[in-house]
Amino acid sequence: MDIVIREALPAEYAELGEVTARAYVLDGLLEGHDDDPYAAVLRDVAGRAAQGTVLVAVDREGRLLGGLAYAPPGSPLADIARAGEAEFRMLAVAREGRGRGAGEALVRACLERARATPGVTRMVMSTQPAMRGAQRIYERLGFTRSPERDWSPRPGLSLLTYGLDL
Repeated sequence: MDIVIREALPAEYAELGEVTARAYVLDGLLEGHDDDPYAAVLRDVAGRAAQGTVLVAVDREGRLLGGLAYAPPGSPLADIARAGEAEFRMLAVAREGRGRGAGEALVRACLERARATPGVTRMVMSTQPAMRGAQRIYERLGFTRSPERDWSPRPGLSLLTYGLDL
């Protein structure tokens, strides 16, 4: 594989924040585009790293292709995780990393981390209905929908939830 998954370096936080925000904007997932208040949250990689672990995908040349945040049990970064569950959030892959397996490699690395976390028996996550490519990755890896846990962080935005027993 020509993609390496590792923890993000502080020097990469700003770039990963831009990759993440750009991916959401280009995919039409932010109502206000770059002005959407959530774009600032997506750019705040340092904040995510302070509350969990940020993983990145880089190619052989060291180009950053994407990333996600892993929230172990008890992390304030988690939105929906319950006791015994880990969660990942904000999976984003740059256009040049798509179709190369970067997204799936990030999710697999996150699952490995969860399996190595004492007491974690399940991985959960939320996704927007329009994130069809990401949902294909989740389903291919064995995640199943958990509609009873679907939720809305703000009016007009409904999130679907998925889970995987580890």
